[in-house]
Amino acid sequence: MMNRTTPTCIVSGTSSGSGKTTVALGLMAAFKEKGYSVQPFKCGPDFIDPGLHRLITGKVSRNLDLWMSGEEFSRRTLARHSRGADIAIIEGVMGMFDGGISSSGALSEALNIPTILVLDVRSMAESAAAMVKGFESLRPEAAPKGIILNRVASTRHLQLVSDAIREHCQTEILGYLPRTLEFSIPSRHLGLLTGDESPLGPEAIQLLAKTMTEHVDLDRIIQLCGSGPEAPAFAPSEPKKRQCRIGVARDKAFCFYYEDNFDILRDAGCDLTFFSPLSDTALPDNVDALYLGGGYPELYAKELSNNDKMLRAIRQWIENDRPVYAECGGFMYLTEGIVDQAEVLHTMVGAFPVQARMEKTRASLGYREVQTQAPCCFGPTGTILRGHEFHYSRIDTMPARIARVYALNNGTHEGYTYKNTLGGYLHLHFGFAPQVAGEFINFINFCRE
Repeated sequence: MMNRTTPTCIVSGTSSGSGKTTVALGLMAAFKEKGYSVQPFKCGPDFIDPGLHRLITGKVSRNLDLWMSGEEFSRRTLARHSRGADIAIIEGVMGMFDGGISSSGALSEALNIPTILVLDVRSMAESAAAMVKGFESLRPEAAPKGIILNRVASTRHLQLVSDAIREHCQTEILGYLPRTLEFSIPSRHLGLLTGDESPLGPEAIQLLAKTMTEHVDLDRIIQLCGSGPEAPAFAPSEPKKRQCRIGVARDKAFCFYYEDNFDILRDAGCDLTFFSPLSDTALPDNVDALYLGGGYPELYAKELSNNDKMLRAIRQWIENDRPVYAECGGFMYLTEGIVDQAEVLHTMVGAFPVQARMEKTRASLGYREVQTQAPCCFGPTGTILRGHEFHYSRIDTMPARIARVYALNNGTHEGYTYKNTLGGYLHLHFGFAPQVAGEFINFINFCRE
């Protein structure tokens, strides 16, 4: 059975910094202002942009990543969460063809989704046509359907660029953003500020929506988005009987989670309850396991360190052989402490006998595939997992007595285990191997026996 999809498009850029985030947020804001129900998505593994999408639309944004979670899972995720919306807008990643199978272009081609290309025309005029021509011809099956010009300096500049593109290219010009637009999102070492930090006030969002409405043909975008493919109808599965309750750390320090991981756990029978290591002084009642995600613990290291009651509660939980899964920032929280760039040590939980030291440059970035080297909370030896790594800290050499269960495809080994706690820098996406949710539940039940 097939359904017509919600009008859908991908907002791609010619490169990082071309303005695709501004345009994607602007389109979301403009359509929301018009009364549309806007469902956002993000191409790639990013955590921060989805939070900004939610700030604009009021809807949870999902990641679509062909490598990390697979084409079929991405297709079902798009169908499931765009259902009932008036328009679905997918923000791309880097340049349109950057990233191989995880690129915006690959997603457009695989799921047959029309692309709107954002072209920064600052410091160019007629040469813009050569840029567009290249994007049309490199992979014609994924050629953009429309263009939004960014940083247009004047009416004359707009005419020169537009005339050249119309003469030499097939892609339709949908509008532009003027160079005078004063819109920016504050950033830090891992990227833009998160949506939880409210980096965009109502005035900034209204300005963006107003500018888009004035300079971009929104009605034509709806027409182009409506030319997408049919997709398999989404059939909700029967909810499973609750099998366990997981306490999830979620606040400004721990805010990097793939929302689909939550869905996969819930679909398998997990009840999730959220708590704050920053402000709560005790763990939630009646939980069977803890899930500590990534985020910015280094920015809140003093507050986390000062919350002695929570540190003691989590350490006691771990020492009592209760199950914990921690990744990246959550893993840093379980070390002896975080050393900030001023060389100040902030004491943390202390389950792992190392310190996490903040670096001035990026320590690691990239996709990772894991093959487990021993049974763990996610299944038997040989389980294949996929995820992404991005951090500015390094840990001291982990003592040999701490087992490593992950063999990563970059030649390293992590997935450190202590008692029934598994931690490491890798952010896993359960979409590649959804059965891990059931394995996690089995592990939790085993630990309760």
